[in-house]
Amino acid sequence: MTDRTELAPLPRLMVEPIVRAALLEDLGRAGDITTDAIVPASARLEGVIAARQDGLISGVDAAVIAFGLIDPAVAVTVERGDGSRVKPGDVVIRLAGPARAILTAERVALNLLCRMSGVATATASLVDAARPHGKARIVCTRKTTPGLRSLEKHAVRAGGGSNHRYGLDDAVLIKDNHVAVAGGIVPAIARARAYAGHLVKIEVEVDTLEQLEQALSVGADAVLLDNMTPDQLARAVAMIDGRAIAEASGRINRETVGAVAASGVDLISCGWITHSAPIIDLGLDAV
Repeated sequence: MTDRTELAPLPRLMVEPIVRAALLEDLGRAGDITTDAIVPASARLEGVIAARQDGLISGVDAAVIAFGLIDPAVAVTVERGDGSRVKPGDVVIRLAGPARAILTAERVALNLLCRMSGVATATASLVDAARPHGKARIVCTRKTTPGLRSLEKHAVRAGGGSNHRYGLDDAVLIKDNHVAVAGGIVPAIARARAYAGHLVKIEVEVDTLEQLEQALSVGADAVLLDNMTPDQLARAVAMIDGRAIAEASGRINRETVGAVAASGVDLISCGWITHSAPIIDLGLDAV
């Protein structure tokens, strides 16, 4: 796994609304009635959030914000930031302060931290598997958890990957259904060029080498080579010959990513690193 601890954090302005919404969902209409009933208001707690398995950390800022929103009196010390590799027992965050606040924020903080660490770890596994075979970068997609896209895309970067589009408005990506409605690749690209601003890149999805030739003939900036075999990808890369960015996509996993990278593509996009990554187990324990 790649250590990405130099990764710039997301602005708090972006992260806090996500954490706040998660806390409000958890607090419901009456707050943490279990903790409030059992734990005296004066009680204090010292604890650590530690790894219970190997992985790569992401989501630390979200966890820190969760405790602070419940009570700013909670002292939080980050031992391992986003991009850090951990093994069982490694401490990620140290906490000290009002016990009620720490226990109330615990689940939301861990949910976000475990989820984002899972995305970072899954990404790193693909990055490591692809690296010996070519220059391709691993990129994520828009297949993200609703409401968590910024955190999940940040986690992809923590894992050594790169981001594809953040949304529908930052680039043109012409998919098969767009092509079908437009009546073909050439008219679809022509309409996109007439509509988009001069800084907007245009990518088109192709399923065959014949479609690829059409896309290249009208100057697509990038081509999404969908569900092609490694041999087809290599032939596509030769056809492109540097005229466009070559992106491979379609059911790519740790077992297949090496052969895909060896084809010479520039990018390998993968949805499962955000929509299906297993969490990394981290837990909060009193010390």
